[in-house]
Amino acid sequence: MLAVHLVSFFFSKLQEDPTKKVDRFLYAMRLHDDQLSDISARFQAEMKKGLSVESNAAAAVKMLPTHVRSTPDGSEKGQFLALDLGGSKFKVLQVKVREGMGIRRGGVEMEEKTYPIPKELLVGRGTELFDHVSESLKDFLHEKNISLDKKHPLAFTFSFACEQSSLDQGSLLGWSKNYRARGLQGKDVVQALRDAIDRTGGMDIEVLAMVNDTVATMMTCGFDDNYCEVGLIIGTGTNACYMEELRHIDLVEGDEGRMCVNTEWGAFGDDGRLEDIRTEFDREIDRGSLNPGKQLFEKMVSGMYMGELVRLILVKMAREGLLFEGRITPELLTKGKFETKHVSAIEKSKEGLSKAKEILTRLGVEPSADDCIAVQHVCTIVSFRSANLIAATLAGILTRLKENKGVSRLRTTVGIDGSLYKMHPQYARRLHKTVRRLVPDSDVRFLLSESGSGKGAAMVTAVAYRLADQSRQIAETLSEFRLTTEQLLEVKKRMKTEIQNGLSKSTQDCATVKMLPTFVRSTPDGTENGDFLALDLGGTNFRVLLVKIRSGKRRTVEMHNKIYAIPLEVMQGTGEELFDHIVQCISDFLDYMGMKNARLPLGFTFSFPCRQTSLDAGILVTWTKGFKATDCEGEDVVGLLREAIKRREEFDLDVVAVVNDTVGTMMTCAYEEPTCEIGLIAGTGSNACYMEEMRNIEMIEGDEGRMCVNMEWGAFGDNGCLDDIRTEYDRAVDDFSLNPGKQRYEKMCSGMYLGEIVRNILIDMTKRGFLFRGQISETLKTRGIFETKFLSQIESDRLALLQVRSILQHLGLDSTCDDSIIVKEVCGTVSHRAAQLCGAGMAAVVDKIRENRGLDHLNITVGVDGTLYKLHPHFSRIMHQTVNELAPQCNVNFLLSEDGSGKGAALITAVGCRLRQELNSK
Repeated sequence: MLAVHLVSFFFSKLQEDPTKKVDRFLYAMRLHDDQLSDISARFQAEMKKGLSVESNAAAAVKMLPTHVRSTPDGSEKGQFLALDLGGSKFKVLQVKVREGMGIRRGGVEMEEKTYPIPKELLVGRGTELFDHVSESLKDFLHEKNISLDKKHPLAFTFSFACEQSSLDQGSLLGWSKNYRARGLQGKDVVQALRDAIDRTGGMDIEVLAMVNDTVATMMTCGFDDNYCEVGLIIGTGTNACYMEELRHIDLVEGDEGRMCVNTEWGAFGDDGRLEDIRTEFDREIDRGSLNPGKQLFEKMVSGMYMGELVRLILVKMAREGLLFEGRITPELLTKGKFETKHVSAIEKSKEGLSKAKEILTRLGVEPSADDCIAVQHVCTIVSFRSANLIAATLAGILTRLKENKGVSRLRTTVGIDGSLYKMHPQYARRLHKTVRRLVPDSDVRFLLSESGSGKGAAMVTAVAYRLADQSRQIAETLSEFRLTTEQLLEVKKRMKTEIQNGLSKSTQDCATVKMLPTFVRSTPDGTENGDFLALDLGGTNFRVLLVKIRSGKRRTVEMHNKIYAIPLEVMQGTGEELFDHIVQCISDFLDYMGMKNARLPLGFTFSFPCRQTSLDAGILVTWTKGFKATDCEGEDVVGLLREAIKRREEFDLDVVAVVNDTVGTMMTCAYEEPTCEIGLIAGTGSNACYMEEMRNIEMIEGDEGRMCVNMEWGAFGDNGCLDDIRTEYDRAVDDFSLNPGKQRYEKMCSGMYLGEIVRNILIDMTKRGFLFRGQISETLKTRGIFETKFLSQIESDRLALLQVRSILQHLGLDSTCDDSIIVKEVCGTVSHRAAQLCGAGMAAVVDKIRENRGLDHLNITVGVDGTLYKLHPHFSRIMHQTVNELAPQCNVNFLLSEDGSGKGAALITAVGCRLRQELNSK
């Protein structure tokens, strides 16, 4: 019996637990994680809607571009004024920013003064409000003895929704926080401030930037933490901003880099998206507000409404007899009598219950101990819901950042300001805990803004100053690479002069463009037939090919090939070792094809400058492309090959022709297109050949017909004729090359050197603090590390900056988004110049051919090969465009060589065999 009484006693006590009745009454306010994840997903959908130009007009979450494109990097400096307008008071500040680079962050000194805003100005005319702000600014300058004669840059923190078309322009979309000043909605508030400053007079103020307080918070914290890319306000109002990829912001032109977006998330739910979680108390708050139907999310979570929300709940519970024994006093029924600061005080763990008794007593309700416990629990549930809802929307932003970056784990910092977050004892802990549950794959640091948004506004201006100065200096540096049409025409003119010097017997010895006769007198006519062997030597790899050419109605070319490596020690050893290695590879190939006993005609593509005395004899003028084999320069390379074949004593070959890869490319394309009379290589190296009139080639007897001339144009400029357009970076690349002073044109426009030019520019820009936080990594110091293939990848139109950063990080370069933009611009500038220079050289060639033939208009095809031409996303287009502009009387088509110069060597051999047979038959 005693046991029954005890159970009954404890059950009655449980029934009396005041928190249980509150839990039942406010069940709808207790949100679980599944609901919060769903709210987060809804918010992400609203963000996308706001970012899209098609749906922005109907979006509740406006996602306003702020034109703030970068967070601080520590190199900012200067003195700035700031105005901070967003509440019942406003601040004027002087902010001094001291520069700091790398790990050493800069410092900030601030002086400030707070000015009240009379209530009548909040609802009066907008001009009167701004006149008050301007007069207070002048008062601050007087009080702080700041010179009125000197021009002062000013940043304006304006904590209301604005549509910005630039950093220093913003049209007011709508007031909030009890502001209702007339005549400003839809107007540019920066201009309104400027006009007020003019009316006040006596000040030279330059308003450079207008920012939302949320953006200013992010910038304030960003100065102390490089990872800060989210700003959050949880105070009288609530809002968030973050750094969004520019490619996703439809409302702003351009897709390079990032821009801070002011979400204006207080309006989340204005389109009915949160109706399922809004309670009767939320609806009553909204009906009694100055802006019913608007800012519904803010009304559920912000400090301006939290106290009133609790008051409405207490009234309803009292009416239902759940509190105060049903007593309802006039004070309890008075709007605004229960404030958010009361919620904070009551929630405190130690003195909370005594504070509850004190506050409730002032409201005249004579609370019991249970009433105090129940009211404390109401406050906890209301503030907990606020923290949970903020966590859900913040989780939406963090998820988007993670997706934008394409990382498996996000590392970021959220800068926070606002009285609710700062003053409420449990709020921050609840928020942090819920965020980490909702986005477990993120490492999020929460950084409290200690200095207010005025400092942040000054930082926006300081960053804008830094970026403007940096952009000017970068543009100045890169301007040397941006060639004018006049400069390109001069390059064309000088190339024509050098071509003439190379063709003339009197000037040939001192000519830089050697114009070497190849003894290739004809392009294929379609009657070529037979099996031919070809060698293609021009780099660290070479090919051996078997080419089967069949003539007739259906001409066919069948090719078999094998690629062999040339070790560095062979490239730079003795000539005998090099040619023995080549013959060993030929032996392996003939074994592979089962043709060791056949005496095949062979064409030798030899991609180095040679002076030919016949089709099958070529004297090596000089090695290029890293080759240094001894006892070869000045020797006949065909003779060296024949001697190596004899030494092996395994097979015999009929070496019919030695050809340059450029000539091989021309012949390959000429087999498909009879108008092809020019060959161009734009790859690791750069060179061209063309069919010149025999009468113009003074080194060769005879003036009938044409002969292909190997220009060896890579040496153009070796006599100093291009020095006026060479930059310090070109000179650095040349000085540290294997052949300083030689191949200067090639070093400005070929794939072997473009990456190295870029690397030298990046080192200089890093030293000047424009890149990589001023830190030159060991990687960047490594010569040759920045390969030209990286230029092709970085400049791809399909490549987002995220992927550019990935390439740079793969190279050991820890880059920011801003770094990636600069690197991409450097790569684009260097490759653009290369394509233009190549185009100017080609324009000289086609004009020479036109003049040779006495034509008003020339139609001609250029056969092209080379990785730069094939793989770079813009090189070919820019080069074509340059040729068209500089040689308007020529219609030039470009035909890509699909089969390489090995096929061309076989075709030259086939043509040589055909001509030899024709000669023998005569």
